[in-house]
Amino acid sequence: MSVILDLNSDLGEGFGVWQLGDDMALLSVVTSANVACGFHGGDPTIMRRVCAEAISRDVSIGAHVGYRDLAGFGRRAIDIEPDRLSDDVLYQLAALDGIARSEGGRVRYVKPHGGLYNRTVTDQAQAAAVVTAVSAYDPSLPILGLPGSQLLRQADEVGLKTVREAFADRGYQADGSLAKRGSPGALVTDPDAVARRCVKMATTGQVTAVDGAPVSVRARSICVHGDTPGAVELARRVRTALQEAGVSLASFV
Repeated sequence: MSVILDLNSDLGEGFGVWQLGDDMALLSVVTSANVACGFHGGDPTIMRRVCAEAISRDVSIGAHVGYRDLAGFGRRAIDIEPDRLSDDVLYQLAALDGIARSEGGRVRYVKPHGGLYNRTVTDQAQAAAVVTAVSAYDPSLPILGLPGSQLLRQADEVGLKTVREAFADRGYQADGSLAKRGSPGALVTDPDAVARRCVKMATTGQVTAVDGAPVSVRARSICVHGDTPGAVELARRVRTALQEAGVSLASFV
């Protein structure tokens, strides 16, 4: 049976005159774009530019929703009441979808960012807040997240489509969670190593954790972070390696 994978990247995370990553180059490689919605990064002009280019390249647009945390780039865990978090997610989702629709496209899925992504792996209340917002806006939208997370479990329970994600450039703990940024092995930047681990994930459903343990990561989508050093080259190497291994690349929506 042939393997079909989506290749996604977090894009549009600059702000004003500050640029982060090469959005246009990555859009020539990936099949799905997780577009920042203005809370952890991004602004209306960047959102519109990335959406327009994604639509022109037939790249699926996802709402990359996060905490209201520009200073921390959304990577800090923030305590926020579930109702307010749900409102914040709804606001971001609606804003990006409106911009995408003005360019002739639409938001096709939702993926939390950074601190919110990690928090919703185990935090039932915050996971529920995200699920509530997506359900209220459009229950046909899939949620992209970590296998085994509270987020995907709760989305499944209310009938939302869920899509399991693996990471090309991030280290894993033995329990399948991501290694904390700044810890040894948390970020993988060597192109050859990244390409090899992606082929292994695609063909065997496993990756090696930072402590050497095998971890099951059967996923439909693989992420290359747009702000990882050398992200464009990493994404290109991953795409080429997967295709050479017989893996087809296509968005999950």
